[in-house]
Amino acid sequence: MSYLSGAYFEVMLTGVGAALVGKFTSVSGLGMEIEYETWNEGGANYPRYFMKQVKPQVLVLEQGTVTDADMVSVLMQFANIGMSIALAGTVTLKDSFGEVQRVWTIAGAHIQKYIGPSLNSNQAALAVSRIELMYNGCC
Repeated sequence: MSYLSGAYFEVMLTGVGAALVGKFTSVSGLGMEIEYETWNEGGANYPRYFMKQVKPQVLVLEQGTVTDADMVSVLMQFANIGMSIALAGTVTLKDSFGEVQRVWTIAGAHIQKYIGPSLNSNQAALAVSRIELMYNGCC
């Protein structure tokens, strides 16, 4: 396995009247988890499994820049008044040359947490420290 020096994640999630577009050094929570319910039918010696529901996942975007920082504040303002805009789009892994290495599709993501940078006059800070979105899993 070769390591991608200088790799980054390009995130493009859009919704009705809102978008979350940026580049991040770390992305986690790209997965899917399904809960099953077990049923034993009369006379069967083995269980049968049936899908019960998809468990929500948390997509975590860390250490990056957002193209339109005001859009994050718009999403948070909507959340503060009890509204949530569903976002859908892609998370793309790119190498140091900007070539696409892998793409994940995200649907039905809702912002749940935003952490801005730690401000320190002696260090350069990135525009976003952490954004967390709840969603039903990726493809």
